[in-house]
Amino acid sequence: MQDLKPLDGIRVVERASGVAAAYAGRLLAAMGAEVFMAEPPEHSPLRREAPFLPGGGSALFAYLAADKRSVLCDLGDPEGREAFHGLVAAAQILIDDTPVADRAAQGLDPAGIVERHPHLVHLSVLPFGAEGPKAGWAGAEINLIHAGGEGFLLPNGLSADLFPDRPPLKIAGHFAEMQGGVTAALAALSALWSGQGQFVDVSVQDANVAIGAFAVQRYGDGAVEHRTTRSFRYGGVIECRDGFVELLTLEERQWQRLVDLLGRPDWATDPALTDSAERSARGDMINANIRAWAKDQSVADLVARAQELGVPMAPYNTPQDILEGGQETAREIFREVAMPGEGRVQIQSAPFRFGPEPLSVTRGAPKPGADQQLLMSCVPPEARRVQA
Repeated sequence: MQDLKPLDGIRVVERASGVAAAYAGRLLAAMGAEVFMAEPPEHSPLRREAPFLPGGGSALFAYLAADKRSVLCDLGDPEGREAFHGLVAAAQILIDDTPVADRAAQGLDPAGIVERHPHLVHLSVLPFGAEGPKAGWAGAEINLIHAGGEGFLLPNGLSADLFPDRPPLKIAGHFAEMQGGVTAALAALSALWSGQGQFVDVSVQDANVAIGAFAVQRYGDGAVEHRTTRSFRYGGVIECRDGFVELLTLEERQWQRLVDLLGRPDWATDPALTDSAERSARGDMINANIRAWAKDQSVADLVARAQELGVPMAPYNTPQDILEGGQETAREIFREVAMPGEGRVQIQSAPFRFGPEPLSVTRGAPKPGADQQLLMSCVPPEARRVQA
């Protein structure tokens, strides 16, 4: 018998067109919640999001929809709304990223939800929240990574030195939206554990501002960080013979171990460099020597020796390196699931554990409307009509 998961017995209805809300649902599903994607008749737009798997399906959707169920629900139709509310009546959490202006027409306005479902945690996940002057604003990943402040600071440090012609960048993938999803999932669980139905308003922008709290704190002393000046005085991106590594030494013992890794050259054993302030002042010199030395090193060998000595260093991996990595394999971070039209694909099971074993993934992303009969069971017999 499969082990119980923390959220077994919890039902979630997800009405999501964006990554943040869908990722919140994915995290709850990973913890065992039964998550129903209430897709519109034209299906979730995430099914059409790149990148794509060899069979043509969305790789992003394959991950976000794993372990979920799918029903098709036309909220523009009165009977469709009635079926949807029947499904919601048996749920504990509703995840919704419908734009504020469209909610009332679809029966998703907070006042209407609380009237019909006072027990429910109604989780709103929007780019700039459901209230305030920006509540109606749309926001894609590129907008949100910059609105949260992190995009303004990328690339920085040695990355900016190595690639000076690059414009401000966003982090690869959907970092900002997924951070919003993490915040949303935690907010939903906090509300659920309170034992009271309530409306929970999550802003993806706010979630990302929290990541850059250090930069925001600097405003207090009048400093505005910029990508061309924000850097550690030495370390960062280091080019090796066959790739790149990231080096970060914040503590005295880490500097000492770095000197050992370098082979204790004369320049690094200069007594003046025992003072951290002096090392910062000589950052350019230190980096120049580290870079010259590292160009003859292989990534795998250098990282292995650094980690053995306690030097904080990690490689820049390719996607294949991650899938086949020793740590990832040992921890069973990736699991194979069957995908219609794709065969078996590997996805991350969950970014957390609740015991020694990783959480399982039992189902791949469902076909549209794969669980339609469960939706129809929520409609009174006299009102039933095939929901397209």
